[in-house]
Amino acid sequence: MLTSARNQFAGKVSAIKQGAINDEVDITLPGGDIITAVITRQSTENLALKVGCDALAIIKAPWVILAKPDSGIKLSTRNRLEGTVSAVRPGAVNTEVEISLNGGDKLVAIITQESADGLGLAAGKPVSAFFKASHVIVGVKA
Repeated sequence: MLTSARNQFAGKVSAIKQGAINDEVDITLPGGDIITAVITRQSTENLALKVGCDALAIIKAPWVILAKPDSGIKLSTRNRLEGTVSAVRPGAVNTEVEISLNGGDKLVAIITQESADGLGLAAGKPVSAFFKASHVIVGVKA
């Protein structure tokens, strides 16, 4: 499967919490990081998701929010991944930030240049990445 999304994480479904309309699906990555997705019950059924099955978590880079780990920030987002900045690619308006997650995967965020400057992002610095569970697209191999 080819997509325009920069972040595609292969893992295993580790939990499914069923709701009346939406389900909460946890996907555990090989390094131990967990990504939580909220998808419709119909999607859970259409994808035949079960605990233990392989799944892909897809997150578009602009949906990722970055913060300093020691900022004390609390957000309503379900997903918080910790890592280290591995590259910063500034642009005229936006900056691409590549993060090596503590579990070993790479995550890319697109943030404003002003935000990147304000956070003092640079290679080797720790960073926290946040994104909403409803911004995670779940896929499986056909």
